[in-house]
Amino acid sequence: MTYRAEDEPRDPGPFVVFLGRSNVGKSSLINRLLSVSGLARTSSTPGRTQSVNFYRVNESIWFVDLPGYGFAKVPNEVRRSWGPMAQGFLERQSARIAAAVLIVDARLGATDLDLVMRDWLVAARLPFLAVATKADKLSGNGRATAERGLRAALGAQAGGKDPALVSAKTGLGIREVWSYLDRAIEAAAPPRN
Repeated sequence: MTYRAEDEPRDPGPFVVFLGRSNVGKSSLINRLLSVSGLARTSSTPGRTQSVNFYRVNESIWFVDLPGYGFAKVPNEVRRSWGPMAQGFLERQSARIAAAVLIVDARLGATDLDLVMRDWLVAARLPFLAVATKADKLSGNGRATAERGLRAALGAQAGGKDPALVSAKTGLGIREVWSYLDRAIEAAAPPRN
């Protein structure tokens, strides 16, 4: 767990940052992307990620799990510290961020807080992909409706990429997320001599 700026990794490599409301499935998505069950702590109780957590991937990149924003069953003192902690990290490390993954719940669509985060990412000129988790809980028609709603709410991201529907449980959309991340990480890599 990291609470202080001086604890952030100094080892080289770009950051891939995971952002979303509390209990949206950030940790489950990280576990599925890395094929490591239990690496990022998951819980049915919102707000379990209370710090900035770093995961070293293939000794070359960092996955960064930021605390969820919005409702969480934690003390007010802890909740008030999350915004400055997450925003401080994003501002300090913006040059190292290859991509942000903005996570929303496919069943709920983008909330006002998600739209604020999207606007912040756009203003900061950080490349991002909107990902709607828990898509396995929707029918085929429900997924199509959710996809249209997300496209209308969040629009296309960098490179014209539409929001991706994913399921950490079934693996739906995981390949597409990795495809986007691979391109973003490659684009962020310094030129080779």
